Amino acid sequence: MPNSSVPGADQVAQATATLAQAKDYLRTDPPVSDVLPLLAGLLDEDAGVPILLGDVLRSAARLIAQQARAETDEIRLIISGLREAAQEATDWHVLRWDVQRLRGYAFETAGPQTAT
Repeated sequence: MPNSSVPGADQVAQATATLAQAKDYLRTDPPVSDVLPLLAGLLDEDAGVPILLGDVLRSAARLIAQQARAETDEIRLIISGLREAAQEATDWHVLRWDVQRLRGYAFETAGPQTAT
């Protein structure tokens, strides 16, 4: 049974803040061995960001299509854009295979880069 609770704006802001935190962390050049579990969670085939974002965008397109008082060209373009973006986002989940393949490789220890 799907969770029918309404997420608040603060919860959505927290989710995006968490993604921003992950982005900032990756910019610190951590060891790849620490990054792979984060990527695996973000790209999970069932509940990763691409799947969830695609589902959110598809649902938004469906709601707009159902509730628009007038079906104008602009509304149709917006719905089409949301559906196309949803498909593109969902397609990103295939990156999980790349993350799995990376687990078989050795990486240098992270640290400050030296000039050569």
